[in-house]
Amino acid sequence: MQGWFSGLTLARKQAVWAWVFLAVPLAFFTLVRFWPALDAFALSLSRWNLVGPRKYVGLANYERMAADPVFWQVLGNTFEYLLLGLPASLLLAFLVAFHLDRIQTGQGLLRALYFLPHLTTATAMAWVWRWFYQPPPVGLLNAWLTALGFAQQPFLRSTTQALPAVLVPAIWAALGFQVVIFMAGLKAIPRSYYEAAEIDGAGSWQILREITLPLLLPSLVFLFITTSIGLLRIFDLVYNITAGGEGGPLNATKPLVLSIYQSAFGRMDMGYASAQTVVLFVILLALSLLQMRLLRSRP
Repeated sequence: MQGWFSGLTLARKQAVWAWVFLAVPLAFFTLVRFWPALDAFALSLSRWNLVGPRKYVGLANYERMAADPVFWQVLGNTFEYLLLGLPASLLLAFLVAFHLDRIQTGQGLLRALYFLPHLTTATAMAWVWRWFYQPPPVGLLNAWLTALGFAQQPFLRSTTQALPAVLVPAIWAALGFQVVIFMAGLKAIPRSYYEAAEIDGAGSWQILREITLPLLLPSLVFLFITTSIGLLRIFDLVYNITAGGEGGPLNATKPLVLSIYQSAFGRMDMGYASAQTVVLFVILLALSLLQMRLLRSRP
């Protein structure tokens, strides 16, 4: 072994040592990431209750899923979280970062205050917001509404208001991280570009459209994909803020991840849960490929 290694060129020795150091993370990802993922695909073609033997059923779990109205409602809820939360979240974060970038005094303190909710555990945050949404005189929001002369709102007890009510704290929690990323992107833009544009007589909207947004595209693409994945995988907030962690009322707030959890550990239907996991994987993979395409196509 010693003679074999000593006879190698310097470049090959470096390659050997690189593979030696990569062996540990490769083994970790193979055992902890790749193998469970492949096993989930195999499990989606089986019927298993976690304790008995697996029984191969082919595409029966997928056929059951296609005929299940609750699954389609849950999938619709998941995309509703995405379609409502993504633009609102990114727009709000950009507006905060854009104006915060122009503040000279106390910028660090304000940035820390915006980032603080991102550090809060989802369970604690969900129970605080659940208290906010309660009927008066317990609920803070309804107490304010009645004090101002407005009618109290059902919020989490309404099939139409519950999902937006859950989405509000999700946006609030992610705001700090998004603001920090946007501010890093804004500070990376050379100030000389703005000075040259002002000398040429460009207005504020033209500068925003022609300079700020195009140069902020890498940060925007990064936040687009991370926020999308976070909204598609929303679970702990819904589990803790809704009654009994059921995603109610009438499945109005139940996302796909919560449905997977209930199928796997509530009904011990691991095959059906794995089939739903495969669907979620395909959706997340499509978003990741979209990110790579956007990054390649940018100038």
